[in-house]
Amino acid sequence: MREPNQILTARDLMTSNLLTFHPHQTIWTAMQALLKHGVSGGPVIDDDQMLIGVLSELDCLKMLASEDFYSEEQEESTHVAQYMSVGGRTIAPELGIYGISHYFVIESVRRLPVVEKGRLIGQVSRRDVLRGMEEMNRKRLVRRRYPDYVQPA
Repeated sequence: MREPNQILTARDLMTSNLLTFHPHQTIWTAMQALLKHGVSGGPVIDDDQMLIGVLSELDCLKMLASEDFYSEEQEESTHVAQYMSVGGRTIAPELGIYGISHYFVIESVRRLPVVEKGRLIGQVSRRDVLRGMEEMNRKRLVRRRYPDYVQPA
């Protein structure tokens, strides 16, 4: 009997080893971390791992247009909480790849935090979805070529 196509979920696709930020962290420390790790943003969490926002490169660029950039005390007094985006879309770990890709198409976000019971458990990026698509296509091609093949459990 042929195995039905498995739809990958956010839990299958997500990255759980994330660069995260805290609201009272200085914006300069956060920017240095973004540059060091080569990522374009990351979730902002509190001490209980509750998601409270996302800090992106765009959020950091907003500082340049503000008075904070020109302030003498900006290194110590400008925090992630002042520039992070709040109230963005989050997804549940059970959401399928088709729903996830829909959000990426209709919203201009690069990442979607995966939240379970209010706590951040991971993040799905556009690239994670592309990897999932490639995996699903590879499996589909194997099934088409060898329709009677049953993958070992």
